[in-house]
Amino acid sequence: MTTGGTPRRRHRARWRVMVALGLALVAAPFPASAQTAAGDPAYEAQLQRLAEILGALHYLRPLCGAEEPSVWRDQMDQILEAEAPTPERRARLASQFNHGFASFASVYRACTPAALTAVDRYMAEGTRLTRDITARYGR
Repeated sequence: MTTGGTPRRRHRARWRVMVALGLALVAAPFPASAQTAAGDPAYEAQLQRLAEILGALHYLRPLCGAEEPSVWRDQMDQILEAEAPTPERRARLASQFNHGFASFASVYRACTPAALTAVDRYMAEGTRLTRDITARYGR
C-alpha cells in the first residue's frame, strides 16, 4: 500500500478540493446575498463584497498561519464604525462577513495550496475594492 491511500482515494480528495475552490472562485465576483436599500450609499454593493472578503480572510489567513485571528474582524469593525450604518444595513454587512467566513469554514480544515490561492485573490480584490471606494467616494 502506498502512503496517502489508493490512487482512487487521492483522486477523489483532489477532486473535492478542486470543486470547492472552483465554487468559491466562480461565486467570488457575484455576491450571493448582496442587497441594497433606498438610502444606501452608491458604493453599498462594493462595501458588501468587501465585508464578504474580510470574512473569508478572517477564516483563511489564521488557518494558514498568517496573522492573529482578530485582524480581519477588527478591519470590519473599523468599517462599521466609520460608516455608522442603520441597524438594517449593519445586519446586511455583518451577514456578508459571516457568509464569507462560513463559505470557507465549511470546506477548509487545513491550509492547502487552494486556500492560499483564494487568500491571494481575495487580498488583491479587497485591495482593489478599498482603493476604488476611497478614490470615488472618499471625503
